[in-house]
Amino acid sequence: MDAPSSVYDDVPAMLRKASPMVQPQGAQPVAAEPTAAPPGGSPAPAPVLEVTGLHKSFTGVHALRDVDFAVRPGEVHALIGENGAGKSTLIKVMTGVYEPDEGEVRLRGEEVAFASPLAAQEAGISTIYQEVNLVPMMSVARNLFLGREPRRYGLIDSTRMKREARDILRDYGVHVNPARPLRSLGLGAQQMVAIARAVQIDARVVIMDEPTSSLEAREVETLFGVIRRLRAQGIAIVYVSHRLDELYQVCDRVTVMRDGAVVRVDDMSAVDRITLVSLMLGREIGDVRKHGATGFADAEHQVKGAPVVAAHDLQRRHQLDGVSVDIRPGEVVGLGGLLGSGRSETAKAIMGALPLDGGTVEIGGATTRRTVAASIRAGVVMLPEDRKLEGIVPSLSVRENIVLAALPRITRAGLVDRAKQDEIVDYFMKRLRIKASGPDQRVSELSGGNQQKVLLARCLCLDPKALLLDEPTRGIDVGAKAEVQGVINELAEQGLGVLLISSELDELIEGSDRVVVLKDGRVVGELTGDDVTQDTLMTTLADAPPEPDLSPPADEPVIESAAQEETHD
Repeated sequence: MDAPSSVYDDVPAMLRKASPMVQPQGAQPVAAEPTAAPPGGSPAPAPVLEVTGLHKSFTGVHALRDVDFAVRPGEVHALIGENGAGKSTLIKVMTGVYEPDEGEVRLRGEEVAFASPLAAQEAGISTIYQEVNLVPMMSVARNLFLGREPRRYGLIDSTRMKREARDILRDYGVHVNPARPLRSLGLGAQQMVAIARAVQIDARVVIMDEPTSSLEAREVETLFGVIRRLRAQGIAIVYVSHRLDELYQVCDRVTVMRDGAVVRVDDMSAVDRITLVSLMLGREIGDVRKHGATGFADAEHQVKGAPVVAAHDLQRRHQLDGVSVDIRPGEVVGLGGLLGSGRSETAKAIMGALPLDGGTVEIGGATTRRTVAASIRAGVVMLPEDRKLEGIVPSLSVRENIVLAALPRITRAGLVDRAKQDEIVDYFMKRLRIKASGPDQRVSELSGGNQQKVLLARCLCLDPKALLLDEPTRGIDVGAKAEVQGVINELAEQGLGVLLISSELDELIEGSDRVVVLKDGRVVGELTGDDVTQDTLMTTLADAPPEPDLSPPADEPVIESAAQEETHD
């Protein structure tokens, strides 16, 4: 369920106001040097973290080509580019995950060679990864202080640790019981814990890799307030995001990468949004303007026939309250709502991955058993929201991840038909433009967007009748996003039924034929035809009355006051 608004009462009013986006016209997509000095004429401070001439290759693929990058104290520096552009590799070189083939890394003017991410952290470089990288079974407090727990007489001082954790998280506008297991919190709350942990280690450089991908609007504004506070304290921030609007709100300079090389470094105010997209894609500005906001432009879906999937009166205590939704062949049905509204739970219930207290799901007109295996056999597949936890198998290759679900179909007498496997893998790697050195490369070595494409390929190789997509373009750059959206369009035009969950309103509105609006686990409206607009969606959410009983059971996450918190660890 959505957290009550009182959770964010500590957020200053000034942070709730969106900063104006700076979009000057006429910027050309050519390399440019950053401004030599800040306003006032004083010399620009020396970089706190700098890399020069970096080269890095993996099995013959050049991930970085002669890359220069520098971030100054008290600066928020945007690092952007398509998936596979080299952003993640650059971050991993700067933080000791990878050793460069050529070039050097300098921290506070001195050349460094970190043996591990821990060494980089101890030197003052803290990284917040897109995928939450904490210990889900441990408490919130233990995750926040992991490796630096307060002690008393040689033992962990749990009381002090929980008290300090509560105070720290309050600064982020979030009130949770620090004794609760991290896994009991929503993905957005877990990300806020990861951000708080990274900031608390006395870092001089904080690298944020897609920090808002799991956050809702109120949490994003809270994070921006934290970023502004860190900048005022002289801390350098490297900000990686595919949400371009965010860059104009918090970033001072921008570095654009493409195909492992830096193509432009400039002040944020000197580059408009359309130019950034053009630089990342390597296309002319006119082509980008013509393309539209998403890859769903000019969609023409022929919706016909009986529903391929029909869910009736889905019930699950404190999560779903009588949700009904149907998907017809050739139709894209969007699920609209805020974080915690029940969108993911609805998709999981249809798939058979979430036990229900009541309700039915029909596939092809027949009621199915509530199991994932039964849904797959009936022709329904799902792309999960959290690709790291519920999707990829990081230790396996691209090939093995793609055909994982299809193995029963290409196996005869216990042996896998290698020719059929190669045919499937080659087709989808070309169709989805999966960037890898080859099908045998480990999927964990790919960028987040290419990992997402691998999961989509896994779904499509089952030749489904209906596809349930939970945030299919989360953390994907504009180029890969348009490709995935184009694939979704094409599948619907071929008669596939699609359920689309997206936190990006442009994607949801432009990509959906209908939008079912959820709030507090209930359907509060359905938009069709000309009513499928952002304004109508937001009005529907705002006008819907609140759910009268939102008290979660004991085993679910809860927002509590300090007086209610338990004292156990």
